[in-house]
Amino acid sequence: MQTIEAEPHHHWAVYILRCSDNTLYTGITTDLVRRVDEHNGDDKLAARYTRCRRPVELVYSERCDDRSLASQREYVIKQMKRAEKEALIACC
Repeated sequence: MQTIEAEPHHHWAVYILRCSDNTLYTGITTDLVRRVDEHNGDDKLAARYTRCRRPVELVYSERCDDRSLASQREYVIKQMKRAEKEALIACC
């Protein structure tokens, strides 16, 4: 009998970065460490917004089960006022 291993379940994350100019950037990813490294060092893979605002620091993240949920949550966070985002960051 052959054993078939299930493909690892990739969880998505919504994250907020604090940029060097104290602005906040929100995004989604399946690998937070890699994505923050890209924002801080790889001009081809970093978001245009963060390229000139380095270094960036991960200040908030939350896990989502799929890309759709992560995108929906990202949209909600992006619609928040700055004070609401700061409160979200502070509570965690």
